[in-house]
Order: sequence, then C-alpha cells, then structure tokens
Amino acid sequence: MVSLSFINPLSNEGREILKDYGDLNQLDNEDESLIEEVIHTQNQKISDDDIIPKSYKQLALKRIQWAIEKKNNKNYSQQEFEYLFNGDLFRQDVVAFHILSQAIAMEFNITSRETRLFIESQGRLIEERLAKIPPANRSEIIDDTLREIQTDGSINWKTLKDVIASKKLSLTQLLLDKGEIVLESDDFLYKFEDAFQDRPAEKMYDILVGEKLKEVILSRLIMQKTEEYIKRIKEMSKIIEIHPVIIELGEELKDFIPTEISKYNTYFAGSGGIYGTVKAGKLIREAFPPCIQKTIEGVSSGGRNDAIVLLLTSFVSYARLYPRIFAADSSVKVSDIDADLSITENEILPLIYEAADNCSPPLFDDQPQEKINIISKLGFGMHEEVNLENEGETKWYTPMSCEKIKIHLPHLCQPDKSCKGINNPLSCYTRNKFQLDKSKKAEKSD
Repeated sequence: MVSLSFINPLSNEGREILKDYGDLNQLDNEDESLIEEVIHTQNQKISDDDIIPKSYKQLALKRIQWAIEKKNNKNYSQQEFEYLFNGDLFRQDVVAFHILSQAIAMEFNITSRETRLFIESQGRLIEERLAKIPPANRSEIIDDTLREIQTDGSINWKTLKDVIASKKLSLTQLLLDKGEIVLESDDFLYKFEDAFQDRPAEKMYDILVGEKLKEVILSRLIMQKTEEYIKRIKEMSKIIEIHPVIIELGEELKDFIPTEISKYNTYFAGSGGIYGTVKAGKLIREAFPPCIQKTIEGVSSGGRNDAIVLLLTSFVSYARLYPRIFAADSSVKVSDIDADLSITENEILPLIYEAADNCSPPLFDDQPQEKINIISKLGFGMHEEVNLENEGETKWYTPMSCEKIKIHLPHLCQPDKSCKGINNPLSCYTRNKFQLDKSKKAEKSD
C-alpha cells in the first residue's frame, strides 16, 4: 500500500516524517539507503552514475530536473527518473519536497517562473504516481487523501474557490448539487439514479464524474496547498531564522533552474532550413515587414485600434521574445522568457506606445482603454500594467496572418519583395533578419 505522504507530502504523516528527519546539515551527505533504493527501483535505467541521487539535496534537485526535462526534452527518458515513482522512497521524497518548498520560498517570488515550475511539477508527480497504482488501491488512496484534506466531511465548491480562481481547476469540471461537489459513486446514485431512464446511472457516473475527476481535484488541491505552504514560509521567515542549508539550496536553484531550462528553451525562430536559426534578441527595425513599418510610423483613425492592439502588440512581443512560436509544439508565457518583465516594460511596450502616439489622432488621447487591451493581448489580463500576479488571466495572442491583415487592415498590406512566399509578418521578419545578419557577416569577411 502506497503511503499517503507519497501523494500528499503536506499530510500529517508527511509532517511527522519531516520532524523525524533530524539535522538539516545532513542534506548533502551521501545516504546509502537512498542510493540502494534508487538502484533497485523497478524499470530504473542507470546509464550514467550521475543519474543516481546520492543525497537528499540531490534528490530535491532531481525532482526539478525531472520537471524541466518532462516539459522540454523531446528525448526525455522516463526510465532515468523512475525512482521518483518508487513508493518505497516516500520518506526521502517528503523531505525533498519540504526543503524545496522552503528554499523556493526564500529565493523566489510566489509568481515567479521557478515557483510555478515547482508547484506545477508537484501536480504532475501526483497524477503520474497515481497512474502507477493498481485501480483498486488507487481509489482507496485518493479517497483517503481527499478525506484528510477536507475538514467538514464534504467538499463544497467554496472550498475549491482558491483553486478555481488560480485556474488550476475549472468550475465547469465539477458536478454540483446545492453547492456540494458530488464525487462518490454512492452519493451520485442516491441523488441522481432516478434522473436517467435510457442509460445506467453507474455509466453516467463514469462519464460525468468518475475517478479521473477525483484525481484532478486531488492534484489541484495539493498544488494549491503547496502554494499556500510556500506563502506561509515566506511570512514565517520574517520572524524566524531560516536554516543556512535551505538558503544555500535556494541560491543553488537560482543558477540550476535557468541552466537546465536553457538546454532546451533556446527560443529559435525556426528549425533550420534555408533561413537558418534566428535567436530571440534585440528588435531590428530595418528587418520589419512593410505593414509593421507603416504601423509604427502612424495609422489614421480608421484602423488605429486593430493596427496597434491586434497587429503590432503580438508581432513586437513575439519578435523580441519568442520568434519561433510557429515552430513550437507547446504554449509559452511572456515570463517564461522575460522572467522579471524588464524586456517587456523597457523595450516592447515603449515601441507599442510610440506607434500609438504616432497615430492620427494619437490613440490613447481618445481611446485610453486601449492600453488595457494591449496588456490583455500580452496575457496579463484586463489591467493597466503588466504584473506577474495577473499573468495567465488572458492569452498571449499570436501574430495576425497576412491573410487577416489583408481583410481587416488592407491599407497596411502593401507587400514588397521581402513578403514573397510569406504568410505571416513574423516569418517575414525572421527571413529579413537572417539576411541582414548574413550580409553583415559577409562584409566583415571582405
């Protein structure tokens, strides 16, 4: 039977394990029992000695490495991290979770990329660990863990309001009856069995609720509890001195996380081919396609809003931060590249606002609300400024295609030879920038 603390390290059992661990100065010491358990984990693939975490601190770092590789490495090997799903390592795993939480609380903001990475990875770990447990035992583990989390014998939707507000769970995923979330099959049959005439109620339970929803709720609840735990540590650190080893781990994570991410997230404009690979970097205005050049020079009253808010905002932000968006196979946020938003605030927004001022009349003079719409299109919700706390409230809009520009902003679409064979202004910029770079290299060689 899998320990509850292996699924929820914040459980009462998990807290007792942490309390019994002892001296934190041991975190970096080799631990024979940890090494032995990792080596003998079923399906574990040991191709290199570095794969094996030899101390609790290394196990904590491996947890983070797993999260980064799982998300970014196309050649990710589950077998190299199989020990993270070994329930016999629950004591070591609980300690690793808590020291990571404390180190992250000390070193990073609650809305930082690093904190989000850790919290989201905890949710993924829970889901994958549950998937490896036989169905009969899995159901029991889920019920026992949910039972311990809930305090009043039921889960009301208000209990999950913070989880829903954080977008870790959608209200539409829940089946509600008078404000109470229906999760148990017996409860579902008692309340709704007579409502189904043409289908068995048991089948409808599997469709509308089922074990999968309980797993999702459980993982999202623990993600929320993890975030709350990190916030509490931050508050406590104002009055309690944090152990130097935890501070040291936080400083190590500050270098470790971006180094690991940089192995995969290089933000290339393309995958090679005739235009090579163009990295994200300072904006090159002379590489802008004609429609963007015209927008920056100023647009008359008819198409000001769409030109600045829909066309320019998405183009400039992706051209500066993530020109390979159309070659990517996963979503990305502004802060994934611009962690402290300094590039967004000092390079991207000033250029957009410059173009808005060049409009006739200046866009914000009679349309001040468009500043909020610009922030919204960058993915930071309906606010007047970019703020990490608001990221994810809206979507970071991708650049308009040439076809859409022709339809909605025909006066801006006046193609030149650089537009030949192109279907998006971002692709045109990528090609122009590549050709400019090539010309500069040729000049230097002459």
